[in-house]
Amino acid sequence: MTDVRRADAVVIGAGQAGLAVAYHLARRGMVPGTDLVVVDRGPRSGGAWQYRWESLRLGDAHRIHDLPGMRDTGLSLASAPTHRPARDVVPEYYAAFEDHYRLAVKRPATVSRVTASARGFLVEFQDTSLTPLDTRILVNATGTWHRPRVPTVPGRDLFEGSQVTTPQFQAAADFAGWRVAVVGGGTSALGFLDELYGHAQALHWYTRRPPQWLQVTDTLPQELGVRAVSLQDEAAQQGRPLPSIVSTTGLPWTARVARLERRGLLDRRPMFTRMHRDGVVNADGTSTQIDAILWATGFEADLGHLDGLPTDSTHGAPVVTGGRVEGWPGLFLAGYGPQASTISSNRAGRTMAETIVEQLHSGASVPP
Repeated sequence: MTDVRRADAVVIGAGQAGLAVAYHLARRGMVPGTDLVVVDRGPRSGGAWQYRWESLRLGDAHRIHDLPGMRDTGLSLASAPTHRPARDVVPEYYAAFEDHYRLAVKRPATVSRVTASARGFLVEFQDTSLTPLDTRILVNATGTWHRPRVPTVPGRDLFEGSQVTTPQFQAAADFAGWRVAVVGGGTSALGFLDELYGHAQALHWYTRRPPQWLQVTDTLPQELGVRAVSLQDEAAQQGRPLPSIVSTTGLPWTARVARLERRGLLDRRPMFTRMHRDGVVNADGTSTQIDAILWATGFEADLGHLDGLPTDSTHGAPVVTGGRVEGWPGLFLAGYGPQASTISSNRAGRTMAETIVEQLHSGASVPP
């Protein structure tokens, strides 16, 4: 390898978390495109939002908080149109943000691997025409969208119907006339049940455990947020795989849930025990014919490109405290664990940027 470009900090991923860190680093004097390099695998701005299905609107999703400094661009997601696809609106707003602050995001640029270098970290790309980056600080903000979790079920490879994960879902009309099993106990599964109603011939909802319904109050969102952050932070600091939040916090009883109940779609079934050529075997031993299975079973952190760094604990995941990976002074995970929500990633971005600038000035960013 003869051609390597040097940088002080590289941010991998230009979703909410990556852009928040980049914004705060730029505010602290780092020059995007020079000593600060932001790369993203997507063909356009918007992070994971650019891949969402056409029918999803901002009003259907969890609240998306503005990026830090977004209002200075003259835009706010709080007043963004809800009649247009979110996969168009969010990328437009993020693109305006990137342009306003001249963040010079390099895309599409998919990182193939990261290894240790004498200065810090060597970042290489799948596209070998892209120059590798030798950086003192590495901020990984790749999220989870490209790593959907699918449970191991006996006979899954025998099933001849369609199997679709959340990122692969495009339109409810694709399932018209089919017998569909929606698997998962979170808000995504409920959203799919809602969308598929009127399209699918039959809908069956499977979860590992019965849903825990929560009465909506003025303080519920804050209470759930605090609990979710605590659970994720505990797992991150112990180096354990991040837990499913819904399984421990429960599901709010919203207007959409009430609508699903009126339609008879909340008749949840225990998880099927195995799959066969044209359906599934239920927990009670009966069989149900299925044409398609929609796996809304959550995500895992997209960290495969970091396998060249010994970051895993004995529990199977990096030990992360405050976004910093144990044993690697210059390695940060933004939007990971307790920082996964948009408001948490905004707050963490400021703190992370302050720490990074301090480390760069002190020279304490070289890995062991």
